[in-house]
Amino acid sequence: MKPQTMRRFGTNTVRVGTLMAALILAACGGSDRPADSANPPNAGNPGTPVPDPGSPTPGNPDPGTPTPPPNATLTVGVLSSSPDLVTGDDALVELNLLSAQPQESLSVKIDGRDVTAVFAANPANGRLLGKVTGLKGGANELVATYGSYSTRLVLTTYPVTGPVISGPHEAPFVCGYATFTRMGGQVLKSLDDGKCSVETRVDYYYRTTAGSNSRFDPATITAYPANMAYLTIKGRQVPYVVRLESGTINRGLYQSAILHDVLNEPAPSPSTPPANWNGQLLYPLGGGCQGGWFQQGNDFATLINPTYQSRGYAVTTSTLNVFGTNCNDQLSSETIAMVKERFIENYGVPKYTIGTGGSGGSYQSHQTSDNYPGLFDGVVVSQVFADVTSSTIFKLHDSRVLDNYFKDPATTALAYTTAEKQAISGYLQIGNITNMSSSAGRLDPTVSFPAGMPVEQRYNALTNPTGARATVFDHTVNVYGKTEVEGFALRPIDNVGIQYGLQALNDGRLSVEKFIDLNERVGGVDRDMKRTATRTVGDIDALRRAYQSGRIVNGAGGLASTAIIDLRDYNDGTVGGDIHTKIHSFSMRERLRRANGHVDNHVIWTMGGGQAAAFDQMDAWLSAVVSDTSNRTRAQKVVANRPADLKDACWSSGLKYTEEQNAFGTGACNTFYPAGTTPRMAAGGPLTDDIAKCQLKPLNPSDYRVIFTLAQWNRLQAAFPDGVCDWTQAGVGQQPLAGTWLSFGPSPVNLLFDITRQLMSRFL
Repeated sequence: MKPQTMRRFGTNTVRVGTLMAALILAACGGSDRPADSANPPNAGNPGTPVPDPGSPTPGNPDPGTPTPPPNATLTVGVLSSSPDLVTGDDALVELNLLSAQPQESLSVKIDGRDVTAVFAANPANGRLLGKVTGLKGGANELVATYGSYSTRLVLTTYPVTGPVISGPHEAPFVCGYATFTRMGGQVLKSLDDGKCSVETRVDYYYRTTAGSNSRFDPATITAYPANMAYLTIKGRQVPYVVRLESGTINRGLYQSAILHDVLNEPAPSPSTPPANWNGQLLYPLGGGCQGGWFQQGNDFATLINPTYQSRGYAVTTSTLNVFGTNCNDQLSSETIAMVKERFIENYGVPKYTIGTGGSGGSYQSHQTSDNYPGLFDGVVVSQVFADVTSSTIFKLHDSRVLDNYFKDPATTALAYTTAEKQAISGYLQIGNITNMSSSAGRLDPTVSFPAGMPVEQRYNALTNPTGARATVFDHTVNVYGKTEVEGFALRPIDNVGIQYGLQALNDGRLSVEKFIDLNERVGGVDRDMKRTATRTVGDIDALRRAYQSGRIVNGAGGLASTAIIDLRDYNDGTVGGDIHTKIHSFSMRERLRRANGHVDNHVIWTMGGGQAAAFDQMDAWLSAVVSDTSNRTRAQKVVANRPADLKDACWSSGLKYTEEQNAFGTGACNTFYPAGTTPRMAAGGPLTDDIAKCQLKPLNPSDYRVIFTLAQWNRLQAAFPDGVCDWTQAGVGQQPLAGTWLSFGPSPVNLLFDITRQLMSRFL
């Protein structure tokens, strides 16, 4: 795009009458939805799940599309966020002119301040785009007038340091900017605001022919270096030059990377995006969990990556989108919304956005897609878990209590065999029991603090009982709430009524005596992860909110209209154990099937295909969705436009086997890659793996394929005085997702729970 194509009101270079006519013609013939609403997503009924978020403008939350009144001459809306969730002092606003009016009658004011001059034509659709700045904290009234008609929109802003919807920030908080690894030797300058903020900066890098990245100052050169590499994008050779922006948002360190031919193009803006950008955005998400709290972090994978740039993608992410830094999907989703808002303000609305990542990155991909539709249009995930709560915490807890039991000297005399332990746990390798038990350190308040956090600030039951607790629950306390006396986070975890080893007993792989002893003495853990003789009891408020808020993924929210490619790896055979077992891909799939009646938007490639191929297929898929002008819902468009050759498959010895991927069965893929389960599934739990606390039923001899003596039956009844799990029933507190774009404060819109007052909102 050439500089002279930029047309702005209030300058001598604009032929306003011609521009007005062109805008009106585009408005009449275009297919884009008008952006005009002061209503947040799902504001009307936050208690009702939203199975299909429709066809939102691909920015952040869908601003809605109310029909303008008959006398309307324009509509106005915010593209960078919902009007209710603006961060910082700026927002990207769009005007859609509906009819020809006198040019001088167009006026846009913020709290009476004229900002008309910031609007310019968007070459993509002919509408007017303007980045309005100088917004104050709280409500800002935008009034747009064209002809005799005026419309009003309130923009509610929050600090760029956050929070917005994730609830109060935790403290203490360790800054990481001084050692941030993605600056090529440059130093981030602190703003000394007490919130780990740094000055925003822009650097340029070129990729060398040797495959390294070299920083340069565009102001000091008139030609690119001879050793600069070039990319071929859609048949065009373009310089491999990347604009890298770095700064802080929501206390996290973020970067965005985009191809920009800086010597031959104007400065990027929503009206003049870089010519070599394909209009699409990737959002990489990092893995981990244990130790992921109380810190800003200092690292994520480099965004200058030929897999990304060779396809023309722009890329952005934050340290708070690495679960090893921040194991809280709610805070991660809020950060994604804020970082993407900044990207849109700089470059305009992407055609679509892909979330991608493995392990903890898959948590974030699934939970952000389901709970905050509009942030991601598709996800490419690996080492899959449905969510952090059910996919890992359940089995980590169960592995810890089993490990405690098997290591108990009183258990030694029973001499459990390897095969028996495998059958009890559901794992194909008994190494997973101790491996998962070790990973349960994320549930322990004392074992995984980030480096740099002073010892005197850390929880110690004896010396510092009010100190910071290093658990995934306490890190998510804004969602779960806390105990009234100690102030510890409530926990959505429970094993009351679980008959560990039930399937093994009924299959004849475990004796009656061992089954009874196991369930008599397996016990549970207290809030400090100390072994208890009694079972772990979940907190009902935490259980309920885990479901209502999407901490346990439902699948009926935004995931219903998200294109999903699962790059399934295989770790079930790892002798020492590995948390990334195959079963979780199929738990996620089963939730989608239950919620939506199909899994046609979900593709699994097992042990093959690769990330680059998945990106290419996702590009074809989402491009077709964007081009679909039918009256189908967004979810229907995603299903209808899945590429015909994009099917479930697995790879073995270099050969591809195209067949439906499932957890069990006799197909080639399950022969190559058999699946284990989990202790809870081996106790009769469902494949969806989403029951945190089971409903109980009385013991019934007909549930067992063995004969108990009277003494044995009495012991079993004593072990389960209130009954055993009825897995045919929904879990205790289990209920539909309460809505999308839920808040835990400070935003009052769709507020579910306010920890500052320990108060449920709307759902009492």
